[in-house]
Amino acid sequence: MAFSAMFTPSLNLSIFSTTYCCRRRTSSATGRVTVRASSTEKGESKGKDKDAPAFNPFGFVTDNPSSRSAIQLPENPAEDGNVGQMLYRIEDKGKEYGSYVKSGKLRWFVRETGSANSRRGTIVFLHGAPTQSFSYRVVMSQLSDAGFHCFAPDWIGFGFSDKPQPGYGFNYTEKEFHDALDKLLEVLGVKSPFFLVVQGFLVGSYGLTWALKNSSKISKLAILNSPLTDSSLIPGLFQKLRIPLYGEFTCQNAIIAERFIEGGSPYVLKNEKADVYRLPYLASSGPGFALLEAARKANFKGTFNEIAEGFATERWDKPILLAWGLSDKYLPQSVAEQFQKGNPAHIQLQLIEGAGHMPQEDWPEKVVDALRMFF
Repeated sequence: MAFSAMFTPSLNLSIFSTTYCCRRRTSSATGRVTVRASSTEKGESKGKDKDAPAFNPFGFVTDNPSSRSAIQLPENPAEDGNVGQMLYRIEDKGKEYGSYVKSGKLRWFVRETGSANSRRGTIVFLHGAPTQSFSYRVVMSQLSDAGFHCFAPDWIGFGFSDKPQPGYGFNYTEKEFHDALDKLLEVLGVKSPFFLVVQGFLVGSYGLTWALKNSSKISKLAILNSPLTDSSLIPGLFQKLRIPLYGEFTCQNAIIAERFIEGGSPYVLKNEKADVYRLPYLASSGPGFALLEAARKANFKGTFNEIAEGFATERWDKPILLAWGLSDKYLPQSVAEQFQKGNPAHIQLQLIEGAGHMPQEDWPEKVVDALRMFF
């Protein structure tokens, strides 16, 4: 029996028992961002309080500010909204600057800012898993104001793009992602050479291996936090997805994307942002199974090695900018430094303080400054 029959696409839950909270506070005088974090760990003495609420197995979800609107457990269940009501509330969110583009049999969701007549050239932004192009919305908007023409597609299987069932037109292999991207760029009329920005795991890595195979189409390459060497660790999410049966359950967690983003960042997402990352996984089981298929067919370590060797001195001669969030909990600064040593003449490293795994989401203004100077 197909696993898709085991899941109801209208409801996805995840149960955690750890409470975590993180806040960002900005000083109006200095502009400095201060991160405060607190956690309640098992065994910590808190005293006896007869009025304290009973243990809530959904505490991690409901106590985290970005997830309260996803799953709520009010005292009166009749007051709680169902998933359908929640989808109605958020279904139109997160499509800034976007439209649907048909490429062959596949329908992509593509964000676009600026115009073909933009004086400073074209930038293509590629996101990583398990997120979407929504993360680039602020960067794209500001760079188009600076004179660039920007495109940011949702990879097939992610965000608002098509999510074909494996075996029916798309099998989520590296080659198929590369071929689909080639066709999309042709449909969009992106002229070579152009600027390329890549970030993240899995499909983000495929963006870099595509660049290695198409170096003549790229004038400059900017890499935000991505696995670049064989020392790069594989996050727990992708390891879980590769476990038989357990992966099928993991991929249907409606808050999988926002939890992954927050897991690599010093901040929690605001509700309105979390809604957008959550929406595809709430609306259908398709995104989860697409992620599952891609993760199981990926050769993570082999791809990391291919990237490290491919951008080494003797093989790559185009300028590369590493704009690296220092607070990344998945990929430490040492990954960027090791990668830079492989081709120091062509790779420059710019560290972004206060940003985590997705600097374009955490500190888009700093990313814009770095890209504007580089391009």
